[in-house]
Amino acid sequence: MGVSTVNLVVNGVKYTLEVSPSERLLDTLRWRLGLTSVKEGCGRGECGYCIVLVNGKPRHSCLALTATLNGAEVTTLEGLAPEGSLHAIQVALLEVRGIQCGFCIPGLVMVLKALLDHNSSPSEEEIREWIASVLCRCGSYHYYVEAAKRAAEYLRSGRVYFSEREMREKLTVKAAFKR
Repeated sequence: MGVSTVNLVVNGVKYTLEVSPSERLLDTLRWRLGLTSVKEGCGRGECGYCIVLVNGKPRHSCLALTATLNGAEVTTLEGLAPEGSLHAIQVALLEVRGIQCGFCIPGLVMVLKALLDHNSSPSEEEIREWIASVLCRCGSYHYYVEAAKRAAEYLRSGRVYFSEREMREKLTVKAAFKR
């Protein structure tokens, strides 16, 4: 079998790529396009570190063959917010101090994005069900539930993006008062 020409929109940018039939989306994103938020953990679709959004739905990029995705729209963590901004989900994770080692965070954020796009007021049970698809070795699930609730509040109020500068100042002030 030869190579296939695939047209993808990744984080809003159109790409035309020549790919082998066995090339995984994970490899295309990480190694060809330099999107290093896409992590490989297990390579079997069990850990969730490689989850990206394909046409708005969470998908394990280690299991998806790029050649089968002609015309698809792919979103990674790098495409979640405009340059110089953070998405409400990222802000909520920072505010609840929900990021520890950070390895699972890109996949987790993509799952939360899909959840909150699907349901703007998810129950705690629904949040737990969705985030169960991402393995967190630090055991930070209780923080992720709180972050999902907070992000849902931001999104319902119309706050989708926050400037990085605003967040730096906000978190610096918050840390100063904790001392």
